[in-house]
Amino acid sequence: MAVLELLSLGGPVSWIIVLGGAVAFGVFIERSFSLHRARIRYSDFLNGIFNVLSKGNIKEALALCDETPGPVAYLVKVAILYREADKEDLYRTLQDAAAAEISRMERRLVVITTIAQLAPLLGLFGTILGILDGALTLKAQGPLVQSANLLDGLLLALSTTAVGLAVAIPCYAAFNLLVIKIDRIVLDMERTRYEMVAFLKGIRRREEQ
Repeated sequence: MAVLELLSLGGPVSWIIVLGGAVAFGVFIERSFSLHRARIRYSDFLNGIFNVLSKGNIKEALALCDETPGPVAYLVKVAILYREADKEDLYRTLQDAAAAEISRMERRLVVITTIAQLAPLLGLFGTILGILDGALTLKAQGPLVQSANLLDGLLLALSTTAVGLAVAIPCYAAFNLLVIKIDRIVLDMERTRYEMVAFLKGIRRREEQ
């Protein structure tokens, strides 16, 4: 059965579900590109920063952070700017910065989850409308009801259910894929925090000796 035929059988409910699916797809593409750009080889980046900082080139290190996209580079920049703070204060500052970056990465993910939850519910709503249509037809025509008349309601019910599931399943998969990408970046951020704090405090101890 052609997709357009399936949608036409489902009526307005099917088109609403498809519209929601299109919105979710757009969000998924935008978030995928954003997260792909945000993830860098954090270990290579940190090694470069450590080499620059070891030579005392603070401005060069900050410039490298500004030129590098993603939350890891931002955390490194925050760590450099607050390098004179106590260890606990520095770590707390980096935690706050990391929380803000995580919130930014998770932006608009709620759109995908909402559509994933609403799509099958709208499909169920269409199913009920189809069954109701068949019941009303049966009541109106009584024992002389034609099978073709009942078939319209049945097709409405089945098509909206199919469209709802066809949209909800990819939405759930897309959401989980984005969550995996975010988790990987968060792990890089956690490692960056510990390594930056240890490195900066190590430099400070050597300077005080």
